[in-house]
Parts: sequence; structure tokens; C-alpha cells
Amino acid sequence: MCGIAGHVGNRNPPVERLDRALESMRRRGPDAASWKHWELSSGRHVCLLHSRLSIIDLARRADQPIRSGGTWLSFNGELYNYVEVGNRLKRSGTRLLTESDSEVLAAVLDSEGADGLDGCEGMWAFAAFNEAAETVLLSRDRFGEKPLYLYRDIDGLYFASEIKTLVALIGKRLAVNTDHLLRYMTNSYKSLYKKPHSFFAGVEELPPGTTLRIDPYGSEHLDRYWIPKLAQQVDMTVEEAVAGTRDRLLHAVELRLRADVPMAFCMSGGIDSVSLISIAKRIFGYEVNGYTILNTDERYEELEMVEHAVSELGIGHRFLQLTTDGFIPGLRTLIEYHDAPIYTLSYYVHWRLMEAIAADGYRISVSGTAADELFSGYFDHHLAYLYEVRNDRRAHQDALEGWNRNVRPVVRNPDLQNPRLFIDDSRFRDHLFHGSQQFRSFLHEDWSEPFNEFPYSDDLLRNRMLNEMFHETVPVILHEDDLNAMFFSVENRTPFLDRELFEFAQTIPTRYLIQDGLAKAILRKAMQGIAPDLILSNPRKVGFNVPLQSVLDTRDTASPGAALSNGPIFDFVKRESIDGLCDGRLLSNSESKFLFNVINANMFLELHG
Repeated sequence: MCGIAGHVGNRNPPVERLDRALESMRRRGPDAASWKHWELSSGRHVCLLHSRLSIIDLARRADQPIRSGGTWLSFNGELYNYVEVGNRLKRSGTRLLTESDSEVLAAVLDSEGADGLDGCEGMWAFAAFNEAAETVLLSRDRFGEKPLYLYRDIDGLYFASEIKTLVALIGKRLAVNTDHLLRYMTNSYKSLYKKPHSFFAGVEELPPGTTLRIDPYGSEHLDRYWIPKLAQQVDMTVEEAVAGTRDRLLHAVELRLRADVPMAFCMSGGIDSVSLISIAKRIFGYEVNGYTILNTDERYEELEMVEHAVSELGIGHRFLQLTTDGFIPGLRTLIEYHDAPIYTLSYYVHWRLMEAIAADGYRISVSGTAADELFSGYFDHHLAYLYEVRNDRRAHQDALEGWNRNVRPVVRNPDLQNPRLFIDDSRFRDHLFHGSQQFRSFLHEDWSEPFNEFPYSDDLLRNRMLNEMFHETVPVILHEDDLNAMFFSVENRTPFLDRELFEFAQTIPTRYLIQDGLAKAILRKAMQGIAPDLILSNPRKVGFNVPLQSVLDTRDTASPGAALSNGPIFDFVKRESIDGLCDGRLLSNSESKFLFNVINANMFLELHG
């Protein structure tokens, strides 16, 4: 895990900019930092920068940019199957001088080019310079776990792991994209990755699963190296689905336990994190230490489940208590580091979790991200499932009874309390932007954007899950996870984002995904005998949620006032509307999210507007 940056263009950035760029990446890579420059035969220039967080092969020989043959690599991420790939390279005559996964990836690119990425399992953003061809190859992993921002001007292409590093390289401030800021406030986080926008004009991210090749004259060629297979295997049995899921998840965890530094596990009382912890502990004998936020709001509290899992599995564990102390200054610090508003309050809390993990000496955290999107885990998935089995009378009746028993009592969004929601209107998506119409009325000028959904599948449930995976929830989580962890020089790993596990999950028939009103039915069965039975049978879906009033006393009008004052946000938002949210009453979930977004947007504008 590291920070990378660079430039391909007409002139090389001055040394003082390069030094500032390296300094801006110190949290991402505190262990080593360097840069390398080449002048091309065309008269153009290439520069690669790297700051290192040492995870595998801690020796200085593995510092970057690292060379294999005629290829130089600046790499952020982990190549989890580097042992297997390295052995294959050695059998073909490649000599490796380190134990580093970075050298293995450089060797793959030197001998096979971008075609070699198909055999790589990992998370990455990298820049590779081929000395013979004088070309630069940029790439991101299949799911976008590692960030890579791009900016173009008359001098060429700049790229970096973080926007602050882009600014250091470019040597000038970037203008705020106010349209994206309004999108964030009104439609919230699920709208942010529908289009290639960012909070700064002219800045975009390299799309996941792609390579960008820049030739010696500056021409760019964008290609996809991975197009996922999405066809269901209709004749698959439940037993095959369960066995295939178990085998691939165990392998995914095994690969991600490879490290030369200790790792901790983010832990809730749900099946996602507990499954990973159970596999690590019971299958691979890893000495697990879990970290849990202790929520004082009973709607989100999972104390009983967490304590049961800790006791049965015999793992180390630490609870962290939420308080209102230091929320406003902490949020300012976090926004300044993110170079963006914080997408949800959960990620302020996640930041505090990373703080505790780092303070205890860990350099890796493991999370259960993407299990909901792989195996069905959200409330609206139940309604999409009811739609998909609507023509099977028995299946629909069984699903409806299970929904009434296990889901209806805990659903908070009023739109999702109707089991016929999608049967009556399969195009209904207002629940995703719940409250947005009200929040648009809080703005001085009306702003709206039609809902956009990408057509991955004719299956309603599958299409929802794939949109969440690639555009709505997972990109948001990965963005926040990366920056929060990197603030404390911690690497975040996500075993559910495994290529083989993902592709197998897409073959599982939809009819198996939800059973007896329980989501993640296949995952629950796959974990039988590994994870605690009480966790596997628990129908309650909590998620990583925190109400604003857990960290900010909105009944004390001075608290939001201290965050907003006479700030620039009131150029966009009506003051009386915000005052109405701070009148002492308990806020609804959507109102809490909107107020949090407004506070974030104001702090962001104070820093960058």
C-alpha cells in the first residue's frame, strides 16, 4: 500500500513541486519516498513518484519505482497471488531479486504487458514506464479498490493517488465543481459515481478494470482488460452454489492473509465481517483481533451478537465508544485530508476505528465490504426478489411470509414497507434518493438530476446488485476506506472483492439468493460449521450506520452553528431550512444525512471554495 503520482508531458515539473508531491503522500507511504525522470526521444518527459508503506518484503531493495527488465513500476496496492505468479515467471526464466509483490508485477508487465493482468489477483493503481517503447501504462484494479486521479492541461497528463498530490504537481489550486456538490447534498452518495465527476473541475478517476496507454507523443489509448461474465447457470444446484462459494471465499481470505506485518479486522455483529474472522481463525489459525464501534442508538446496536461471536471464536477484541467530543474539529481534519466532503457519517466513525487500529500497531485492516452486493443484503433486494419470483406462486408466497416475519418489522424507509413496490412499478427507484425532493426545496435554486441505472441484466435483483457494485455503494465505500486507512498509514483489504468469487457469484441462480426471508442465503449456508450459528440465523440487518446525533448534539443549536456559522454554504442552501433541522427534535434518518452533508459541504467550501 503506497502513494503514487507522476506526469507525462512537454516538460518535467520543477524539483520543488516533486518534493511537495512526495511530502503530500507521506501518510500513504511513510517508509520511503523517491522519484525518477526520463526524457523521451520525442522531447517529452515522464516522471514517476512513489511513497512506500512496507507490507511485503520490508527491505529497502523493494523500494519504488522498481525495475524489472526494461520496465519501471510505481505501484499502489497488493498482488495477492504474487507467490504463484512469481513461481510461474521463474519457471520461464525470469530472475527475481526481491520477495516483493511489486517486482513480480513489474516482471509481468515487462514480459507480457497489459495482457498479463488477467492472471493477477489483487488491488492496484500503478504507472509503468517501458524504456524501449517509451510508453506509460496506467491501470486500476477490477473493482477500483485503489484510487488514481487524472488531470490534463497544456503541459500534459498528471496522475496521483490523491487530489492534494495532483495540486502539488500542477502547482495551482483547482476550481470546485459546485454541480457535484449539489448532487452530493440532494441525492447523497449513491449518485456520485454515476458519471465521471469529481468535486474539482477537470479531475476524474481512471475507471476500474482499465488500462490507459500513453505513447511517446502523448496520444492516449483507454482499454478494458476485464469484462465480467454475468450469466447465471440455471441448472446449478443449491449444493453446488454453497460449495463453490465456500471454496472461493476461503481461498480469497487465504490470499489476503499474506503479509509481513500484523492485521486487524473490522467487526460488526453481522455475517459479513464475522464470516471473514471465522475463516481466518478457524480455518487458517490466524490470531484475530477485531474492532467494533459501540453504538448508543438501539437501532444500530449489535452488542449481543458481537460479544457472542467474540466468545465463541475466542478472538481478541476491542470496543470503541462514540461520543460528541471533538466531532467538529475531527471532521474538519478529515475533510481536509480527503479533499472532499465525507460521503456518510459512517465514515467519520470508520476513521476513528482506523485510528484505534493504527494506535495498537496494526498496518492492515480487513473489512467485509461487498458481501451485500455479491449475495444480496439490502432491504430493497427482498422486494426485487419478490418481483423476480412473482410468477411462481409457491416461491412468492414463501418469500412474502419470510419478508413479513423478518424484514417488515425493521425497515425504516417508508417506500420499502410495501412488498408489492416493484411488482406495481418495476422502474420505481425513488427510495434510493429518499428525501431528495424535500432537500431540493432547501436550495436557493432548484437542482435536479434524473435517476440513472446501468443495464447489466434483465433480472431486476441482479441489475440492482451490479449497479451497487460498480456505481452506487461499493465505489463510495472503497473511496472512504482507502483515505481513512491511509490517514493512519494502514492498508485496507476486502476479501469479498475477489475476481474468482465475484464471477462465481454471478453464476448462482437468483432464486437461491434469498430464502425464508433471509438475505445472503448461500453465504449463510456456505459458512455453516465455520461461523457461529447464532450469527448465521440472525435475520436482523443493521449495517455500518450511525445517527448524526450520536456525535453532534443537534438539540444544542450552538453545535451545528459552530459548524456552519455564516459559511459559504448559505450561498446554496436556505438558512431557515437548516434552522428547522436544529429545533431540538429527533431527526429522521434522511434529515440526519442531509444535515451532515450540508455541514460537510460547508467545511469543504471553506477549504477549497
